[in-house]
Amino acid sequence: MPINGASRLWYYTGKVRPPFAQTPGAGQESVWDYPRPPRLEKSSKTIQVMFQDRTLARSSRSIRVLETASPPTVYLPVADVDFDCLEPCDGESWCEWKGRAHYLRLASPVGSDKAVAWFYPDPNIEYAAIANYVAFYPGRVACWVDAERVAPQAGEFYGGWMTREIVGPVKGEPGTQSW
Repeated sequence: MPINGASRLWYYTGKVRPPFAQTPGAGQESVWDYPRPPRLEKSSKTIQVMFQDRTLARSSRSIRVLETASPPTVYLPVADVDFDCLEPCDGESWCEWKGRAHYLRLASPVGSDKAVAWFYPDPNIEYAAIANYVAFYPGRVACWVDAERVAPQAGEFYGGWMTREIVGPVKGEPGTQSW
């Protein structure tokens, strides 16, 4: 849904939940209550990332990045990631908050050129806590939070993790291009 100037103000400030946002129920979080710039939050939930029958990562020491209008992005410590299954791939991107991201794909022969994960080797100082962490795209590999299978955030570029506890609407859905 397109947002008008007043709704856009809610998004940019992250201070007030806009009228089109879903109201969270008990045990739920609204992406419209997340701040801008994003906040880092440690989590002890069990995170598992799989490709077919291979565990790519498993951790109970993740960091969630919480940003207005997006579901959490989950970062796992490099010590909990199986790098035998991953290899660098071409491309990088720039985040105004975190800095320059580099990408990883599944290692050959099963891999493709499509990135399944990314990391910030030298993030901006405010996000230094994720320097030795890796995030995975839940639409490209199977991801779980505790026993719940994660749904990917809408949109090809985004890597947010949608679970039952997250309510939106979220950036990436149809009509959110101006967010």
